Amino acid sequence: MSDIKRYDTTTRRSRYVVFNKVVYVGGQTASTRAAPIEQQTEEILAKIDELLADAGTSKERLLTTQIFLADIARDFAGMNKVWDAWTPPGATSTRATVQAPLAHPDIHVEMVVTAALP
Repeated sequence: MSDIKRYDTTTRRSRYVVFNKVVYVGGQTASTRAAPIEQQTEEILAKIDELLADAGTSKERLLTTQIFLADIARDFAGMNKVWDAWTPPGATSTRATVQAPLAHPDIHVEMVVTAALP
C-alpha cells in the first residue's frame, strides 16, 4: 500500500496530494482578480502545469478535470477557447463544468485536476 504524500500543506489545505501514483491537485484560482475569463483561465492552467511538473507528471497524463464557473453563460466560451488551446491533442481528460458561487466575486473560474504519474 502506498503512503499518502502531501505537498505545500497549510492548516487548511494541501496544494496537491499523491497517492497510488495519482496526483490530486486542489482547486486553483487566478491571483489576478477581476481579469477577463481568458486571462484567469491562462493563469490557472499555468499553475496546474507547474504543480503537475513539481509532482513529476504533466497535462498529457490528466485523468479528470472539474471546472467551476461563476457565470457559465458569460464565461463558458472564453474558458473553453483557452482550455482547447492548452489541452494536448489525444490527451483530453474527463471533464465536468458547472456554475457555482465562488469564494470571491472577482473569481470567475476555479479548476481541480487529477493526473497519473508515469
